[in-house]
Amino acid sequence: MTWAYTFVNNQVTTQLSEQKIFFPAAGSPALKALPPADQAAMTPYAGQQLTNGAQAQTYANNFIAVHLNEIGGGKTYSQLSAESLANPSDTALAAKVDTVFQGTTLRGLLLNAYAFWQIGQILLIAFIIAYIAGAIMLVLSLFGLWHSRRTAPQEELFGGPKRPVTQPSAS
Repeated sequence: MTWAYTFVNNQVTTQLSEQKIFFPAAGSPALKALPPADQAAMTPYAGQQLTNGAQAQTYANNFIAVHLNEIGGGKTYSQLSAESLANPSDTALAAKVDTVFQGTTLRGLLLNAYAFWQIGQILLIAFIIAYIAGAIMLVLSLFGLWHSRRTAPQEELFGGPKRPVTQPSAS
């Protein structure tokens, strides 16, 4: 579990860092243009480089999703694509479809990074619990060994000498 957590965390950090995505700076027009709830979610990361799953989720849901909603007028890529196929001469719609496709793809990739990062966080908790449980078992085993050395065999619950079984006399 320790290896898995380290692997997942390092992969997510490396892959996200290589993308060189930065949150808008505090007070920037890009941040101020967002709805208040999205501004509040983005503000703790203002100006930072996106390097972990929590940041990826925030950026995907509170920045990219807002812009995709504005560009597509609330429609998904699938809906816009169907409209574009029905109107092949509408170049503005085709450009919108391309932009929404790219944004949706980036958002999906960031949310995928978030999912793997979250799995890593679960592994972190699991391996901490496993180490604590292992330490408790070690201590209990040592206490058991110490107790077995101090207890006389006849006082042992499951051990010690066997008493001979006597047969009742036939008199």
